Amino acid sequence: MNRFFLKLFMSVNSFMIHISKGRLGGKLGTQTILVIHYVGRKTGRQYRVPIAYFKTGEAYFVIASNWGQEKNAAWYYNLKHQPNVKIEVEGKTLSVHSREAEGQEYDDLWTVAVNRHPDYLHYKEMTSRHIPIMVFDRA
Repeated sequence: MNRFFLKLFMSVNSFMIHISKGRLGGKLGTQTILVIHYVGRKTGRQYRVPIAYFKTGEAYFVIASNWGQEKNAAWYYNLKHQPNVKIEVEGKTLSVHSREAEGQEYDDLWTVAVNRHPDYLHYKEMTSRHIPIMVFDRA
């Protein structure tokens, strides 16, 4: 997908999720979407990015696939730099602490994600990098 149109779509989608409290743009096909609000580590600017999420227990998690590209998305590095962020999900804004899943937790969450959205297997084939999983625990 063209980067310009992808960025435009993501901006419009996060705006629609925000103003409709998740009723518009919160579901795309079989995917449910949340919006991560974070501060850029280099710019200090506020950003928001819509991304497909999954829920396990009380925690939400996202796959940092970046559509199978060779580099992680900027939001991943920003969460690693400043893990305390806000997410908009299911019509609520929550303060959360983000962390990267590892070991058995990673394996379990990856299985949940690919069972619900098999495209992640395709993204994994497209890149040589490890695809991180970020977990959002309530702060």
